[in-house]
Amino acid sequence: MELVVLNTSGKETGRKVTLDETVFGIEPNQHAVYLEVKQYLAAQRQGTHKAKERSEITASTKKLKKQKGSGSARYGDIKSPTFRGGGRVFGPKPRDYRFKLNKALKRLAKKSVLSQKMRDNSIKVLEDLSFDAPKTKDFINVLNALELNGKKSLFVLPEANKNVYLSSRNLPKTKVMNFNEISSYDLVNAGEIIFLEGAVEKFQENLKK
Repeated sequence: MELVVLNTSGKETGRKVTLDETVFGIEPNQHAVYLEVKQYLAAQRQGTHKAKERSEITASTKKLKKQKGSGSARYGDIKSPTFRGGGRVFGPKPRDYRFKLNKALKRLAKKSVLSQKMRDNSIKVLEDLSFDAPKTKDFINVLNALELNGKKSLFVLPEANKNVYLSSRNLPKTKVMNFNEISSYDLVNAGEIIFLEGAVEKFQENLKK
């Protein structure tokens, strides 16, 4: 399995990169993808929700009426959940929503997304980018050349590149990440995935560990 390397003008360079069949050509496992996306989204939750229980309400503790003889239900104090302003029964409490997944499953999820993207022809390989200074206009020119302007795109870098990152930061539909920072959610959320030439081998090796 091979992909042609494109230059920043969107033209073929004549070079090709070899993609590992065990990473880009497997049968997608949708459940593995679901679990990792669920884990990612769960980890984003603050979990700071809180409702006051009966014991936490500040109000009178006076018994509202006598226990027997009224012909209606027994009443305690006004902090009862049956009254407006009373405590809440089984209300939300602060909690951590994160949960663990094993590494093999997370690797399988990434491979599944990449394999599906390959089937959809949504993966490109671009020669390594290098900007002398952060400039959004230069990055937009690259997007236009690759026909990605207005589309959700994820650029995968072989190493941290501050100028490339800063040049893309103001573009709401474009995300630039290092190869070892990517989750399945990032891959699923991107309409098009653009690997820089130097990132392909590193990314594949990272998924084989």
